Amino acid sequence: MTADDGRATMPERTSLGVEALCADPGLIPAGNYGLVTNFTGVMADMTRNIEALRHAGVRVSALFGPEHGLRGSVQAGETESSAVDELTGLPLYETYMKTPDELDQLVVDAGVDGLLFDMQDIGVRFYTYVWTMYDCLLSAARTGVRLVVLDRPNPLTGIAVAGPGVEKDCESFVGRIDLPLRHGLTVGELARYANGHVLPERLGTAADLQVVPMADWRRSDDVERAGTPWVAPSPNMPTSDTAHAFCGTGLFEGTNVSEGRGTTRPFETIGAPYVDGSLIQALRALELPGVLFRETWFVPTFHKHAGESCRGVQLHVTDRREFDPVRTGVLMLSTLARLHPDHFNFLVPGERVDAPEWGYAIDRLWGSDRLRRTVEGGGDVEPLLAPVTSTHATYPEGVLLYTDDR
Repeated sequence: MTADDGRATMPERTSLGVEALCADPGLIPAGNYGLVTNFTGVMADMTRNIEALRHAGVRVSALFGPEHGLRGSVQAGETESSAVDELTGLPLYETYMKTPDELDQLVVDAGVDGLLFDMQDIGVRFYTYVWTMYDCLLSAARTGVRLVVLDRPNPLTGIAVAGPGVEKDCESFVGRIDLPLRHGLTVGELARYANGHVLPERLGTAADLQVVPMADWRRSDDVERAGTPWVAPSPNMPTSDTAHAFCGTGLFEGTNVSEGRGTTRPFETIGAPYVDGSLIQALRALELPGVLFRETWFVPTFHKHAGESCRGVQLHVTDRREFDPVRTGVLMLSTLARLHPDHFNFLVPGERVDAPEWGYAIDRLWGSDRLRRTVEGGGDVEPLLAPVTSTHATYPEGVLLYTDDR
């Protein structure tokens, strides 16, 4: 894109839902609101949405935090314990892993007329922020308050859908409903899908839902093309490259292989003490599109194999449009299992991925036991890998809010 004088110019920046509400607080009914947010809830100038909304006249009277907490100071599976936001003095309620009754009680205790949801998702089903939103949607329906979702971009774009859904007995906080692994939706669209097609069946009613959409976001825009700032949405998601890799390599969280936690390139770095040089050769032989593999050695500072020397690979995504993260992650996992059958294993029940009391972690991540059983049996994973499709072909009419037009 060039200006009249020939200089390169950036595309018009996407305007966030929270910016629209700050510009016109009359978009939502008057009342006291609880803001469900965290450190990713920033404005274009990197100031907090909390102050911006209150300055605009939106009556934010309570805050609700997700996994990692309002400030993002803790690791996966944890939340912060502060009861007050020190900058505003607002009461802070932690929602992470609350039961439905407990969450409803928090909403009642906060005395709010509605909930505002504004935080950055990454477009992968087993990333938990969308399930915080979903739990709040259910709670809104049960308690009779309104839920307003302030929309933000899907950093993986909104055009590609890949991977399986979730079978009923594999539902958990890394997949509350039957949704593709790479779902291709914004948080606002996901809310519309759940409210229109899931809640009526599960609760017998829908919530009072409102989505404040973005302006100038195209489905083909990733986070860089959207022009919105990247704020690492959790301690092990430092860059948008990480998010693209995580869509496939996040499956390694269900195995005894390090997914790179405790390194500077989590989810792009995969390995274990027992890996040898056969892995890099086998992965390169696959000639997967849009990605190159580099052999690497690393010592995780925490989590799996902490303090041990690991050998493995680093993914280098060269073309995001060609790269299929789900296919790549599954083939990496099955290849490693085939090469090291005496050492590779799946984490057994009780080793947590956000539901420690239930079954194999990999089954919750994949959405069924099919991947685990296929790999354990030495079978071909190809039949599990359906072709990438589009959001328009996947979701019912009325769910999608955006096209590819500015």
